[in-house]
Amino acid sequence: MKEYKNNNKFYFEITKKIPGKLGRAGIIHTPHGDIKTPAFMTVGTRGEVKFVSMEELKEITAQAMLSNGYHLRNKADEIAQNGGLAEWSGWNGPSLTDSGGFQVMSLGSGLGKVVSMKREQEIVNTDPKERLAHVTEDGVEFFDPFTNQKDFIGPEESMQIQCKIGADIHMAYDELTSLADSYEYNVEALARTERWAKRSIEEHKKHCDDLGYHQSLYGVLQGGRWEDLRRSTAKKFAKMEFDGYGLGGAFLKESLGDILKWCCEELPEDKPRHLLGLSHPDDILIGTEMGADTFDCVAPTREARHGRIYTKRGNIKLNKFKDSDELLDEGCDCPTCQSGWTRGDLRKLWKSPNIEDKKKYYTLSSIHNLRFIIRLTEEIRASILDGNFETYKETFLENYYHSKLK
Repeated sequence: MKEYKNNNKFYFEITKKIPGKLGRAGIIHTPHGDIKTPAFMTVGTRGEVKFVSMEELKEITAQAMLSNGYHLRNKADEIAQNGGLAEWSGWNGPSLTDSGGFQVMSLGSGLGKVVSMKREQEIVNTDPKERLAHVTEDGVEFFDPFTNQKDFIGPEESMQIQCKIGADIHMAYDELTSLADSYEYNVEALARTERWAKRSIEEHKKHCDDLGYHQSLYGVLQGGRWEDLRRSTAKKFAKMEFDGYGLGGAFLKESLGDILKWCCEELPEDKPRHLLGLSHPDDILIGTEMGADTFDCVAPTREARHGRIYTKRGNIKLNKFKDSDELLDEGCDCPTCQSGWTRGDLRKLWKSPNIEDKKKYYTLSSIHNLRFIIRLTEEIRASILDGNFETYKETFLENYYHSKLK
């Protein structure tokens, strides 16, 4: 039988706290290895990062990969037969899958809009190709734009899919509301998410050891922008049998710190917390300060492909650097910068009509942006351990935002 790390157990230890804050540096121990936190989880939606190899991810010290339960669901059996996500993908390190709830209620709807059964009158006479996702007590019925068929995923189905995919960490099924939804609808949706959380736990228990190693489950906290909803659901989730927590929802940037504070003040300190879908430097710094341990987002690679390059003085647009011999970011330790690629070089590849040149650009720029965000979390961790987080935060934000290159 294959040997797994950490005695095939999942647990979290706090190494050092930020004085007077909710933030901390720690280590998440999983069967496929350790994650030193704070940490950025590189997004490999379908078990791979576009244009970046697993060897290149290791070279830039990526610690963990996040994949998507919705997009991998049709390959779940194949993945299970090949030993689970880490082995099937060739990543062979810690991994996380989300529940697919976000996708079935946005991408799966065809319109990016969700209705409950109470709102069904809103979709009368819509084109079949533009059907909305329907939230019911059982789960979500949605129109799959990839198959042009109706489909359904509920808490039980999500857990079954994720346990076959076999990441070290899974997310419970939840209903994501939008910024446009009312307080009353958030109350309704949150109560449903809490019921789904209990069902997710029960189904997860049946399958979490099926692949020969233990798979853990995070509960996902919703509640919109309302303090009473955020605190009440955090208190309820704290009493459930979760191994950690996903901090979710549609956030207004200015309220992010408050929302995380409300949640993390109520959650147990000895379990890790993952902030879903955010990676801007200020979000990561605020998130860490308010108690988040890990982060994920597609932005670093997506923005790279569109010519936006991260630097310590702010993001730059490659379009403005024709024939420039400047490095992408002076002092950067990523393989792209270390190999001497300049802004002008990358712009030339990006604008080239040759598909191989473009692919090379996508790889070089993605590696740079990913390493920038990964290095940021490494530096934040070091500042916590050294006791100078506040100084680091102030200096970084001053350089990145106030000296921003246009």
